[in-house]
Amino acid sequence: MVVLKKIIDFYINSSLHVAFSAFALVSMTHYFFNIDGGLSIVFFAFFGTVVGYNFVKYDALARLNKNQIKKELKGIVLLSFLSSIACFYFFLQLCWVTQISAFVFLGLTLLYTLPFFPNKQNARNWKGVKIYIVGITWVGVTVILPLVEAEIPFSIDVSLMAVQRFLLVFSIVLVFDIVDVKRDDLHLQTVPQKIGVKLTKKLGYLLLFLLLILEFFYTNNHHFLPFFFKLLVCGTIAIFLFFAHENRSRYYASFWLESVPILWWLLLILTGFLNLSGL
Repeated sequence: MVVLKKIIDFYINSSLHVAFSAFALVSMTHYFFNIDGGLSIVFFAFFGTVVGYNFVKYDALARLNKNQIKKELKGIVLLSFLSSIACFYFFLQLCWVTQISAFVFLGLTLLYTLPFFPNKQNARNWKGVKIYIVGITWVGVTVILPLVEAEIPFSIDVSLMAVQRFLLVFSIVLVFDIVDVKRDDLHLQTVPQKIGVKLTKKLGYLLLFLLLILEFFYTNNHHFLPFFFKLLVCGTIAIFLFFAHENRSRYYASFWLESVPILWWLLLILTGFLNLSGL
């Protein structure tokens, strides 16, 4: 059990788990817009997430127990280095428009992490800003970049997908903020710090409901299956919201909650396999 726990901790701390979530969400974008191929952008998002999240988390890792840092940091640095090479390789496979777009979201990541302005903290520590930067970045990486790469023209459907993805990520971050409400610095002014846990949960339910309502405004490919999967994922996140509280284990959000997009993707694969098999 001790060895298994260390493996899971490394899997989470090295950002592999959240990278698989990004991989799944990009794949969802491909599915809902009927995009074939596009593996370069999928793997770019995966390895880029590993590099980006580990870059952001170094500051947090520095606050952990020093012995734990010594044991994990070398492996995380090596993984991040190899991921950066893979990320650069797949970046070169992308079209130039996608590459330029990727730099925009790289800039958001750097703004989130580094203090660019004299005597100012990074955006991660700006009051109430973190959740919006995280949401916009995830929309960019998992919706905008795949659609740009696939040369999908801007449309109402693209806008709806972007808004839905932002609402999804926003709701997930709310769960993280509830679990961390006692550990987060008060000056961060996270949503539960500002309006309380109960109102934060109600806000999350409202955003998830809005996400589902937007599904009926799509102009193309409006079928039952996409709505069913989005209903399933929204219902699952709503359950996580309902049971979230400040005394939850870190695995509650960092592992189980972030598994939702992965399970959603696996279920879609299973559904496609059953359809091909005629079952």
